[in-house]
Amino acid sequence: MNAVTPLPGPRTGPALDALMRPLRDVRISLLDQCNFRCPYCMPAGVKRTAMVPRGSWLSPDEVVRFVQAAAAHGVSKVRLTGGEPLLRPDLEEIVAAVATVPGIDDIAVTTNGALLGKRAASLRRAGLDRLTISLDALEPSRFREMSGGRGSVGEVLRAIATAEDSGFRPLKINCVVERDRNDDQVLPLAAHFRRSGHVLRFIEYMDVGNCNGWQPGQVVPSAELRTRIAGSWPLVALPPSRPGEVATRWRYADGGGEVGFISSVSEPFCGGCNRLRLGADGRLYTCLFAHAGRDLRPLLAPGSEAALAERLGAVWRVRADRYSELRGSSSSDAKRPSSQGRVEMYRVGG
Repeated sequence: MNAVTPLPGPRTGPALDALMRPLRDVRISLLDQCNFRCPYCMPAGVKRTAMVPRGSWLSPDEVVRFVQAAAAHGVSKVRLTGGEPLLRPDLEEIVAAVATVPGIDDIAVTTNGALLGKRAASLRRAGLDRLTISLDALEPSRFREMSGGRGSVGEVLRAIATAEDSGFRPLKINCVVERDRNDDQVLPLAAHFRRSGHVLRFIEYMDVGNCNGWQPGQVVPSAELRTRIAGSWPLVALPPSRPGEVATRWRYADGGGEVGFISSVSEPFCGGCNRLRLGADGRLYTCLFAHAGRDLRPLLAPGSEAALAERLGAVWRVRADRYSELRGSSSSDAKRPSSQGRVEMYRVGG
C-alpha cells in the first residue's frame, strides 16, 4: 500500500446535519458481490444492476483517504461491509490501514461468516475491533433457504467459535426476520445464544432497494418478537450504550445475557442517525434508503484530501434524510417518500 497523505489541520469535531444530528459513523461497502443470495438483500434469480468489476473496487488508499476525511468531521467508528467483505483478499490490509487513522477507535466488519473461519485470526492481528455475523436460521434447511441455497449453518457456527478463539468477544449476531419465512427460528436462536456472551439482534425486514419484493405484511414487528421471547425468558429493558445506537437493548431477567431489536419499520430511529455510507461504486449516500449518491471517486485520488474533507462536510450539513419516519407517518401519500429506484443494500452496505 502506498503512503497516504495526512489531512492538513486539526480534527474539527462532529459536523451537524440539517436536523442537528452529529456525524460519528461511516459504513464502507468494499464490493457489491456476495457468495450468498439472501432474499432480503440479493435474492437468487432476480436481475441485478451491473456489478462493480474487481478492477474498479475501492483501493485501500482510497478507503483510508475517505476515513481520514470523515475523521476530520468527528467520525470515530468505521464499519466495513459489502456485499461480502471477506471476498476481498486485501481486507486485512484495509483494516490495518484504517487502524492507523487518528481519531478512529472502533473498526468493525459485517460478514455472513462463510469465509471467516480461516481469516478471523489474521483480521484480529490487523487491528479489527469487532465482528458482526449474519445468521438468519439455525435449522439447516431453513438456513439454506435464507442464504439462497449457499453455505451451511455448521460452517457459520464453526466460524463463530473460531472468532471467539481469536479474541472477538462479544460478537454481534444479526438475524433479519421475515414472517412465515424464518420467524420460527427466533426462539431457537434466542435459546442458542443465551449465556453465550454474544449479543443476538433481531432486525425487522426492511424495504431497502428494489429487488427483494418487500411487502409490509412480511414484517414481524419487534414488539411481537419481544413478546414471543419474553414468554420463555422474561426481558428487562436496558438504556442505550451510546448516542445514535440503532438497536434497543434488553437483558434476560435471569442473567442469561442481552438481546437487541432493530426496528426501522415499526419504531423508526431516524432522529438519532449519525451515519454516512460510501458505496461500492465510490458514491456517497446519506441514507440506507437513498435513491442516489454523490460520486466521490475523483476526490479519493492523491492530492484531493482537503477537497474531499470539505465535500463531506458540505454534504452532511445539508442532510435531512428521515425516510423511515416518513414511511410510517400519517401524512398524505403525496408527502411520503417514493420506494422506487432506491439503491440496493448490497451496493451501499446494510
